[in-house]
Amino acid sequence: MAPPKSVPTEAHQKLVDQYSEIARLAGGLAHEIKNPLSTIRMNMDLLAEDFRGSDAPRDRRALGKVVTVLRECTRLEKILEDFLHFARGRRLELEPTDLNEPVRQVLEFFRPKAAEAQIELSEYLAADLPTVLVDAEALHGALLNLMLNAEQAMPDGGQLVVRTYARAEGVGLDLIDNGCGMDAETQARIFDAFYSTKRNGSGLGLPIAKKIIEAHGGVVAVDSAPGHGTRFTISLPTPARLAVNGEPPVIYLGR
Repeated sequence: MAPPKSVPTEAHQKLVDQYSEIARLAGGLAHEIKNPLSTIRMNMDLLAEDFRGSDAPRDRRALGKVVTVLRECTRLEKILEDFLHFARGRRLELEPTDLNEPVRQVLEFFRPKAAEAQIELSEYLAADLPTVLVDAEALHGALLNLMLNAEQAMPDGGQLVVRTYARAEGVGLDLIDNGCGMDAETQARIFDAFYSTKRNGSGLGLPIAKKIIEAHGGVVAVDSAPGHGTRFTISLPTPARLAVNGEPPVIYLGR
């Protein structure tokens, strides 16, 4: 039996069209900023090379200032890359999937980074999960963002537990770390674009993850407390909701 299809209302379609236009304009603006920023960074690199060959105190002070500008250029380029990913809309390619498979793939991808950060990965993947409709590439990005968030919450190492399980309405996925945790105010804002408590963080990783999960018809929740770690819970429906005419939904990552 074919999965149920939800027909978008006129108001919903208008909102989707607005998102699309905003994403297009924002992406164009980000590209316009990125190009001159790359030129600035390249010239700062050349200027730094000139100053590195001198031992004069004035030149050493100037080199320090150039290095600061270079560091900020690099940070801004990273923010622009994250923003372009956040603003970009693309169509999901949904396929019937055992959720354990994309979870295993992202764990294997993340495992070397976890080992470097002295994070123990513990997997508890339930057998015989109901099938869900998943865009593996998009979901990989969402899960990786959540795992990177967990890594940043455990600067001295720790444990990340990943478990899947069947739910009455679909499947569930928990990512549980024993890191620093979050207070209530932080929890209320972590999915807001550009909000970050981390040094040099873009504040877009978690909003992107949330948008991707919601585009699958799912939801993501967080439970945390300072000093007691954090649990992200993802719930995906089975089957995932499809757009009218059976076309896969579009991820509009812009707010």
